[in-house]
Amino acid sequence: MNSDQLSFPVLFQIGPLQVTTTVVTTWVIMALLALVAWLVTRRLQLRPGRAQTVAEGIVTTIEEAIRAVAPNHVSQLLPYIATLWIFLVVANLCGLIPGVHSPTRDLSATAALAILVFLSVHWFGIRDQGLKAYLRHYLVPTPVLLPFHILSEITRTLALAVRLFGNIMSLEMAALLILLVAGFLAPVPILMLHVIEALVQAYIFGMLALIYIASGLQSQQIRQEARNE
Repeated sequence: MNSDQLSFPVLFQIGPLQVTTTVVTTWVIMALLALVAWLVTRRLQLRPGRAQTVAEGIVTTIEEAIRAVAPNHVSQLLPYIATLWIFLVVANLCGLIPGVHSPTRDLSATAALAILVFLSVHWFGIRDQGLKAYLRHYLVPTPVLLPFHILSEITRTLALAVRLFGNIMSLEMAALLILLVAGFLAPVPILMLHVIEALVQAYIFGMLALIYIASGLQSQQIRQEARNE
C-alpha cells in the first residue's frame, strides 16, 4: 500500500483549508439524505405508502436497538443515533459506485466521526445530569482512577476511528486486488462481501457509540444502585 492509496485529491482550497474528494462526497451524502428525509416526511399518512413503510421500519428497528441499551433515553437518543447509523451505511456503501471512494476509508473522516461520538457522550451526559454530577462519575469509586478514566476515553475514541478506517480501507483494497487478479470473473461475490462488511462496520460503529453514550447517561443510576447496596 503506497501513500497515493491513502491520500485523496484536493479539489480546491479555501485559504489554508483543503477540500478533498472525501469532503465533497460527505457533503453530497448529507445533502441526499436530507432530501430523502424531506421527501419521505413531507406527506405522512395514516395508511403509509411504500416509502413511508420502509422509513418507519428503519426508524422502528433503530428505536428497538436503542431501547435494548438505554430504555429510559430512547426519544433523546433516537435522532442522533439514527442519523449516525444511516449516514454510516450510505457512506460505507457508496464505495460500490464506480469512481467513488467511501468517505470512511479516509482516516480524517473516521477520526471526525469518532471525535463527534466523544463529544456527544459528554453532551448527553451533562445535559441529562448536570455538569457537576456528570464529572463526579470520573471519581467513582476512587479519585485514584481518574487518569485511567481519562485514558479510557482517549483510547476508545482512537479505536473507533482506526477500526472503521482500517476495515473499510482493507475491504476496498481486497476488492481491488481480487478484481486485478481474477478480472470480472467473480464480481457478484465481491459485491456481496462489500455490502455485508459495510453494513457490519456501520452497525458496530453505531452500536459502540450508543453503548458509550448510554454509559455516560446511566452513570448516575449506577452510583445510586451502588450506594443502595
